[in-house]
Amino acid sequence: MSADPLAPLLELPDVRDAAESARDALSAVHRHRYNLRGWDKTSREASWRAGRSSAAIEGGSVELQRDAQFDDPITDGAIRVAQALDADGIDQLGAVFRRAPAQALARLHTLAAAGLVDDPEVLGRPRSEPHIAQRLDLLGQLITGGSTVPAPVLAAVVHGELLSLAPFTEGNGVVARGASRLVSAATGLDPHLLGVPEVTWLRRIGDYRELAALFGTGDAGAIGAWIVLCCEAMEAGAAEAKSIADAAAG
Repeated sequence: MSADPLAPLLELPDVRDAAESARDALSAVHRHRYNLRGWDKTSREASWRAGRSSAAIEGGSVELQRDAQFDDPITDGAIRVAQALDADGIDQLGAVFRRAPAQALARLHTLAAAGLVDDPEVLGRPRSEPHIAQRLDLLGQLITGGSTVPAPVLAAVVHGELLSLAPFTEGNGVVARGASRLVSAATGLDPHLLGVPEVTWLRRIGDYRELAALFGTGDAGAIGAWIVLCCEAMEAGAAEAKSIADAAAG
């Protein structure tokens, strides 16, 4: 790609400012005194909250059973994805994502949908329609350097595109939100994944679903509104991260 296909998005109303606010908020929470040394603990708590919220967005039950397990395959999958993106797992999966995004997405799908499909052969395999392969290839090019837009914008586009495309038979929402977190880590926007934007997407689930659907129409205004929503969630997710660090610091 010779020209940056995402560059025009920065000229949409409020996009540039929203992206900058999200970046500043996440940068600040990484400088929190507790996160300078204890970020591994706060990252695990953030991933736990992210997984539960992501599951709830999909209608999964987040009520723990007596054996401290979830009795819901959607939630089980979302928690597996969250664990793969916590302090212990992000380095490995993030490295794969930076060089081979399709492999990382396949891994996310295997984790998210393991309890949702009858045929294990479909795990990690996108549906076979030609347009899906083409759009995933383009998305991979953007992730691996085909765009220089601010990281919050790229994360929002990857998130929205995966929701719109629904490349897998099951688990696309959990995969899309996991991919957004991977963009945040791989670009250095949120390297330890301390933020929890999923909490805001759940709280604003009506806006989330409506704007995600409109993103898929390709309308410029709708795409801009989706990006702003995602950036606002990242900024609010940084506030959530600060509350986690404050509690850990005592």
